[in-house]
Amino acid sequence: MTDTLPALIDRIRAAAAAHTPLRIRGHGSKDFYGEMLQGELLDTSGHTGIVSYEPTELVITARAGTPLTELEATLAQQGQCLAFEPPRFGGRGTVGGMVAAGLSGPSRASVGGVRDYVLGLQMVNGRAEHLIFGGQVMKNVAGYDLSRLMVGSLGILGLLTEVSLKVMPLPAAEATLVFEVDQARALEQLHRWGAQPLPLNASRWEQGEHEPGEVGQLFVRLRGAGAAVDSAITNMTQDLPGHTVDPAQASADWTACRDQTLPFFDAAAHPGLALWRLSLPQTAPGLNLLWPQLVEWHGGLRWVWAPESAAAKLRDLSQAVGGTTMLFRANEPDTKRAIDRFEPLERPLDQIHTRLKAEFDPANIFNPGRMFRSL
Repeated sequence: MTDTLPALIDRIRAAAAAHTPLRIRGHGSKDFYGEMLQGELLDTSGHTGIVSYEPTELVITARAGTPLTELEATLAQQGQCLAFEPPRFGGRGTVGGMVAAGLSGPSRASVGGVRDYVLGLQMVNGRAEHLIFGGQVMKNVAGYDLSRLMVGSLGILGLLTEVSLKVMPLPAAEATLVFEVDQARALEQLHRWGAQPLPLNASRWEQGEHEPGEVGQLFVRLRGAGAAVDSAITNMTQDLPGHTVDPAQASADWTACRDQTLPFFDAAAHPGLALWRLSLPQTAPGLNLLWPQLVEWHGGLRWVWAPESAAAKLRDLSQAVGGTTMLFRANEPDTKRAIDRFEPLERPLDQIHTRLKAEFDPANIFNPGRMFRSL
């Protein structure tokens, strides 16, 4: 592997001295995510390579610019995977972008998210110092767990250079069931199944072409031992009429759900609307909205196509049940807007974010305003 780190550090040192903002970018697959992009491009796509991989220890370490496709292909050769299913928007994405965005796929509610699998990482802060946090085993942290702090930070604290991740074996058996139900019944049934010893791995309820409140399709993916999956199929179809989906079709559909290439996520089919991401308690009731919806994570994640003018209504609905709302894909992504993509922080959290930013990036050069406009 070519040693590209010194050049990256030199670029950061020069930018800090000149107070020149930098825009960190791997493949650019998540350029749409967060506030408007600012600063000169700091390209990490050349900082690639798998540093080490110990299949028996269930840990892999890779440079931040390593493509997810390369990492996952290496794991698949050993019958292993990233259990949290990081999305690959446009079929692309890097290890660093995966950690910086902190986004997980359909299995998030059952297996955990990106933060739960980061064992350690290396980064360059705004002082051009190369820092190492964590390690390559689970019990490796004394004091603050700063490696996990970087997950979802959108690069505003520094440049990720290397990440160690916990990996998992591929499931022994898998099956997907589909049921015809409305949203309220789907959520009720998911809660009931969730209280039982069933190998639930992922779920999604699709409104499809139906009007709000009418019947949609509930897909439930089971993963685990073969006997457990077979038993669950029998028990669940006795609770609610349903049938299994062809494995090849189910696999393609879950991948499309992960990467947002399902018809529901087609922006062209929703002219004038933006895609909103609502993170709610799984027990939150169905949302009585006039706009198209898709529900994931056993009720914990609600996708809604709605106009940007609906921001106050959607955020009020989320806050009423203890959730949050963000503008995930804007109708016009490259324009300034009156509303924030992320909900404004309460004062105590805002102060923590501000102090962290000042400590890690005193010259404010990394992805300025990418998460919150004030940072």
